[in-house]
Amino acid sequence: MSRFSEALESSGYDGDVRFDPLHRMLYAQDASIYAEQPAGVAFPRHREDVQALVRMCAATGQPLIPRGAGTSLAGQCVGDGLVVDLGRHMNAILELNVEERWVRVQPGVILEDLNRFLAPHGLFFGPDTSTANRCMIGGMVGNNSCGSHSILYGNTMQHVQELGVVFADGAYELLREWDDDVLRAHRERADLLGDGLRALLAIVAEHRELIESRYPTRDVIRRNTGYPLDDISVRAPFGAEGAFSLARFMCGTEGTLAITTEIKLGLVERPTRRILVAAHFSDLHEALRATVLAIGHDPAAVELIDRLILEQTKTNIEQSQNRGFIEGDPDAILVIEFYRDSDDELEQAASAIIEALRGAELGYAFPIVRPPLDNKVWALRKAGLGLLMGVPGDTKAVSVIEDTAVPVASLPDYVADIQALMAKHGTETVFHAHASVGELHIRPTLNLKSVADVQRMDEIAASVADLVRSYRGSLSGEHGDGRVRAPYLERFFGEEVYELHRLIKRAFDPAGILNPGKIVDAEPVDADLRFEPGATMPDIDTVFDWSSDLGLLRATEKCNGAGECRKRADSGGTMCPSYMATLDERDSTRGRANVFRQLLLEGPDQAMGSHVLYEAMDLCLSCKGCKRECPANVDLARLKAEFQQHYWDEHGTPLSTLFFGHYAALSKLAMIAPALANFFMTFALTRWLIGRVLGLAPQRAMPAYATVPFRKWFRTHPRAQSDKTVWLYVDPFTEFTEPELGKAAVEVLEACGFAVELFGVEDDGRTQLSKGLVRSAQALVNRSLAAVAADLAAHPDRVVVGLEPSALLTF
Repeated sequence: MSRFSEALESSGYDGDVRFDPLHRMLYAQDASIYAEQPAGVAFPRHREDVQALVRMCAATGQPLIPRGAGTSLAGQCVGDGLVVDLGRHMNAILELNVEERWVRVQPGVILEDLNRFLAPHGLFFGPDTSTANRCMIGGMVGNNSCGSHSILYGNTMQHVQELGVVFADGAYELLREWDDDVLRAHRERADLLGDGLRALLAIVAEHRELIESRYPTRDVIRRNTGYPLDDISVRAPFGAEGAFSLARFMCGTEGTLAITTEIKLGLVERPTRRILVAAHFSDLHEALRATVLAIGHDPAAVELIDRLILEQTKTNIEQSQNRGFIEGDPDAILVIEFYRDSDDELEQAASAIIEALRGAELGYAFPIVRPPLDNKVWALRKAGLGLLMGVPGDTKAVSVIEDTAVPVASLPDYVADIQALMAKHGTETVFHAHASVGELHIRPTLNLKSVADVQRMDEIAASVADLVRSYRGSLSGEHGDGRVRAPYLERFFGEEVYELHRLIKRAFDPAGILNPGKIVDAEPVDADLRFEPGATMPDIDTVFDWSSDLGLLRATEKCNGAGECRKRADSGGTMCPSYMATLDERDSTRGRANVFRQLLLEGPDQAMGSHVLYEAMDLCLSCKGCKRECPANVDLARLKAEFQQHYWDEHGTPLSTLFFGHYAALSKLAMIAPALANFFMTFALTRWLIGRVLGLAPQRAMPAYATVPFRKWFRTHPRAQSDKTVWLYVDPFTEFTEPELGKAAVEVLEACGFAVELFGVEDDGRTQLSKGLVRSAQALVNRSLAAVAADLAAHPDRVVVGLEPSALLTF
């Protein structure tokens, strides 16, 4: 790998490339059920870097795996090749033409960032995935992504006007619609573009009828299975639905034929008025029949949320606050949204669908939700996958058949067939998402640590492939084939059509270096799972009680890789502040949880003393943003504290950790002579020395100690008399450095008519926990509880008021 790096650098490569264990673990998985450590990770800065990488890999036979945000559910980003992270540097919006309604971007541009940029112009990019705040345009091209409003805006293919791509020989080409003369010139080229075009055109010319008979019916809007030969077959020179476009054809090919470096997208007008009806149903099939009725009312979206997801929202910290529109105990909810030109038309549309549903005796409640409260409904709907992964235990809703699509009119019958199949296999099933276009994300609940359940997954996937084919549906509607559906494509298409896919792959990528094993020639569905079925899970002796998560390992497993923690600061929320600052995967909640999980599986003892894991955890602020905002409530702060305690046990506790962790105790010593302590912290030489010892940045000044600590002041403060008393908890920072805040709190409370008593605890243990001194914090908390036990028993209704939220919440 060092020779590879040197040769790459000598070729003019300007980006970064990493082969260290941390980066290989960080990029070993996406949001799928798979994990496989790559050879390394490259971070190209521009198109020429991508060309250099491809040429180097073509010369050495090293496969490449293009990757954006790594939110793929089908395993598109997992393999043993060199991962090419196109999001780190290649994320610029290059050009906007408002009059012609198009924008040119690099593949690493995030969808929500793009739409935020377009908003002042009244435009946006139509396909709106549930991962919009972190998914990248390059990944949307690779998967031919859709979104909740695909009944209006279709898929990514319909909006792509041009693609700049690098083929497997390192050649760059700008793909767009070509007339007959341009197409003829390109097909005569003596390079991989020419080879690929000749193969593609010959295959469609010879097998057009076979392709039309074996591909999904055109009633299915979302049809993303295999290479899109059916799109070529209806465009010039074979059909009349538009000019030939290899740019369109590349959408959904998952980086297996070329690597995208530039994208020109058509834009649509941003809707200015919207309204939604949240129709409640006592039965799932009732909701499916209502879907068929609803699409006749010209909706912008009809999205299903089923009981299993609704149940999970009750205990999720973030989503429990988004349940205000739910009435009773529905088995399913349809989110039916309308776009119209006026408020009157919106109200009429909402009234009309409610009247129609009532007339058909479908549904029992129909709350109308208007902006901005509709954002809460959509947030709850989009949290589905993460919520399911937060269910305790090893049995999870598995993404293996979650992307099938059938004609909308067939949806009720199809779901009934799926339920019968799942009953046969004895598994519960989740149904949610894009009912309007006949695509429900269907997930059987399986334990992939069980050999029997892994076998059951294979049997279910094979049976569903047969079932979808019988409905002339699509095995993938938007998530792509990747590794999870590719093993069943030959079964789905038949041997003849599957062989056509192989011919396409070989023509464009004869050496098989571009994302191998995706779409064609895939490994079996059970290869490279995140867990080895039947293996014994490691037993770990912990300091915290992890029983509510069924153990430390399962606490790390809550992360499914969906990447909500990769949202940028402009998207709002807290998670994850260090990632927002660095935009480095290792500083995301997902990255840290993935590394923790992999190391625990390799061996708990090595994991808890791992320098690699220490590096991954280093910039975690223990802010608890993930505990609240992650759909699965991954609690990285707690995981970090557990790890740090074990790490200190093995390697010794640094002086800086002891200093900041035991801030209260050391501050008591400083208060013997606060003026002297302040002098040492401000005098240049001693300040430099303290900074060196404690690892402080030179720009960082230590807070000065107060001359009179808060409790000393409070002892002489005249007490207000009242029959209403509160306890005031004064944390160590307020006590020793900012007592004026405590004084102001007393003044406010007394002005409000309260008598103030100090809570009988001088330290809450927050600093110890933040530094991984968990046993010390445990001992402190036990002492504190003993100190106030009598007071708490005597005054069970008295309120404790605090000034520092994280300190108070530590209790």
